[in-house]
Amino acid sequence: MSKKLLTAQKKRPGELTGRMVLVCLVAFFGVVFGVNGVMVHEALSTFSGVETESSYQAGQLFEHDVAMAKAQDEQRWQIDAKVTHASDGSAHLDVIARDAAGAALTGMDATITFERPTDRRLDRRFAVGENAPGHFSGSAAISGGQWDLVIELSRRGDRLFRSKNRVMIR
Repeated sequence: MSKKLLTAQKKRPGELTGRMVLVCLVAFFGVVFGVNGVMVHEALSTFSGVETESSYQAGQLFEHDVAMAKAQDEQRWQIDAKVTHASDGSAHLDVIARDAAGAALTGMDATITFERPTDRRLDRRFAVGENAPGHFSGSAAISGGQWDLVIELSRRGDRLFRSKNRVMIR
């Protein structure tokens, strides 16, 4: 009989033991925690989460922005922008600015910014110059993808025009 007891206590192949359950549980939760840790790190390192520095100040400026937008619409300026992406990774931008009658807008300063919709840290400002009356152009290194093209025209520090358009650069 003692031989029968010894054979009954031996582990059979494929038998689930307490140790095997413990190893499986530790491995499962280890993988879950590891993946969660990687995802949290990636989320925090790729998006700052801050879109507006001060919500209070943005709310205070809202009425001013609405009034400026109405004044801009009343001017009926025509702004044409063309983006050309080169194979070396740079982009060339041409902006032509005309008034309601079609005459070139002169004496303006232009500020051109390419903003990434998903991450403000990737925004790129173009250095543009006025080549001819109402014609601004410049180049900058910019990668492909979706961008918000922000064009601002000002005279003596006063912003007179602002547009923001989504563009796709290939």
